Amino acid sequence: MTAAGARKVLWSAEEARQATGGRNTRDWQATGVSIDSRSLQPGDVFVALKGPSFDGHDFAGKAIEAGAAAAMVHRDADGVDESMPLLIVDDTFAALWRLGTAARERSEARLIAVTGSVGKTGTKEALRLCLSPQGLTSASIGSFNNHWGVPLSLARMDREAVYGIFELGMNHPGEIRELSALVRPHVAIITNIEPAHIGNFTSISEIADAKAEIFEGMDANGTAVLNRDNALFHHLCTKAEDAGVSRILSFGQHKEADARLLDCSLHATCSAVTASIRGREIDYCLAMPGSHWVMNSLAVLAAVSAAGADVVQASAQLANLKPLKGRGERHAVETPQGIFHLIDDSYNANPTSMRAAFEVLGRTSLGAGGRRIAILGDMLELGTQSQEMHASLADPLRAAGIDLVFSCGSGTATLHEKLPEALRGSHANDSKALAAEVCKAVKSGDSLLVKGSLGSRMAVVVEALLALGKPALKTANGQ
Repeated sequence: MTAAGARKVLWSAEEARQATGGRNTRDWQATGVSIDSRSLQPGDVFVALKGPSFDGHDFAGKAIEAGAAAAMVHRDADGVDESMPLLIVDDTFAALWRLGTAARERSEARLIAVTGSVGKTGTKEALRLCLSPQGLTSASIGSFNNHWGVPLSLARMDREAVYGIFELGMNHPGEIRELSALVRPHVAIITNIEPAHIGNFTSISEIADAKAEIFEGMDANGTAVLNRDNALFHHLCTKAEDAGVSRILSFGQHKEADARLLDCSLHATCSAVTASIRGREIDYCLAMPGSHWVMNSLAVLAAVSAAGADVVQASAQLANLKPLKGRGERHAVETPQGIFHLIDDSYNANPTSMRAAFEVLGRTSLGAGGRRIAILGDMLELGTQSQEMHASLADPLRAAGIDLVFSCGSGTATLHEKLPEALRGSHANDSKALAAEVCKAVKSGDSLLVKGSLGSRMAVVVEALLALGKPALKTANGQ
């Protein structure tokens, strides 16, 4: 570090040149890596990626003006010339992969990769929280889990990291294979196998096969962490063994699980858990509600053990978990008429995560005269099973004690018709139209859940509800 509080050098010009095979116009040192000029920090090297609807080369000059240490480019661009610090490469996307590869090769960190149909980002963030006090920890930001997010996250990994945590996502076969070969994890978690993205597959076992590609980037000393309660557990074990991974840790309620749930008490905003982690009984507080989070926490502690870290110390950190934006974030919204509570789970949805969210809403407390209201957008990428899977949500909604359901989109139209008339709120074609209906209906004392796939744009409803007042009180667990 050059001064107290300064960011450490992540890449020198020569290191980046050797990694990418490019040519530098002048010397430079970077303290970070960015692909977005809007969020770039001074000292970052800006990678000018070209996408289907944008070209980062158009912003390379602005990035340098904003304090970028250098710009990685593969063509001439307006406002950029060789008097500026440039790393000129054959293709910026390929060069980003090479930079990620070089970061992986120089790192001595224990690397954990997380995939699964549900719970990937939450599990990754819990691992970051649990491991950070035990050693310098680098982790991918948000859901940077695809063909550009993973190499970017690797390229950003601190040179001195003790632990590295990466989320690997997919919606088609073959995607995780390439990402795992890049990360080469020491520990691989598959949180669960459920019918997310089923529209792109012929069966749920085919989804399992695609997730199992994560084992192909591991060596024989790696550890697979698998859900013992999932119907495809043995299928995944076979896939791991076929890939040469012989060390398997399981988690769940099953009596043979290595990270086994012994007891838990589920509350509106948290859970009290007793678990046996590889034979050691541990009590801990989990500052996220819902039985799905209890399962996530078991996977986290199994992976912590596999990475050689202190499981008891890690479990204590679970009391400090906080949700990410759009993934269960809670708001108390104060209006002239009083306060209503909002759970923003608008980032993603599939049948399994929908049911988990209903369970959480069903445990929320209400004000005087309040109602539990679910505001749902379509679950996408379900293919020919879409109508059936949307309709199947009616029973879980009733079982959770939900009082009213608003919906938008073609998929939830099927659900709307399936619901008893007393539970039917408004149905609309899109989230903007639905937002207006919900805002007219909400009352003081209500607790609301907003959830849908990202493409259903349910964040529009969240923004409209927050605009009714100012976020007021925080919930008891700091959310």
